[in-house]
Amino acid sequence: MKRVKNLSEPSQTLITFPVLLTQVRDMAGTVSKIIQFRDEEEFLADMDEALEAFSYLASKYGHNPVEGILLWDYVGIQDEDGIKIFRIGEFPYVEGVLKLDLETIRTLERYFDEMESRWDELSVEEINYFVEMMNEALGRELVYYEAYSLGLDRNTAYIILNIANIHYLEGVLDGSDREVFERAVEILLQYV
Repeated sequence: MKRVKNLSEPSQTLITFPVLLTQVRDMAGTVSKIIQFRDEEEFLADMDEALEAFSYLASKYGHNPVEGILLWDYVGIQDEDGIKIFRIGEFPYVEGVLKLDLETIRTLERYFDEMESRWDELSVEEINYFVEMMNEALGRELVYYEAYSLGLDRNTAYIILNIANIHYLEGVLDGSDREVFERAVEILLQYV
């Protein structure tokens, strides 16, 4: 499988969570689902379009139906500010914003470089193993990987939708905003 993104530029993270997914899943009015896709590049483009539309609507109406999306290769690192979530291969772009000591960053860098070198055959189980090794090498739990426990694999993602927000927007929108909403929902329905 080919790497989808160009590593010379950081890809846009679909959504970052200020809390762990286990906390988000407990929110009232939400539904979570594992979704599958055939073409990762197409999926990411579709999700970017849908998320952009929902963000626009949320800025005007205050309700965003998408609580979060987690791809199979998302990893989180805890620093002084919270948890920063990114994809395997994006560590070179993230390490500069991590508020961690240099020794910790260098330890993380070694493991992330090794995972990136194995990209073509990298599995969810291997990522989970690397995360366990990183935390052991660091002597504390700083790196988080939820995809393994959620049962994700390549070409899968975990999405959290707020159904109450979908119903709210459906009831208040008209005109061009309704068209934006309907297009975004249509995109989601391709996968959900």
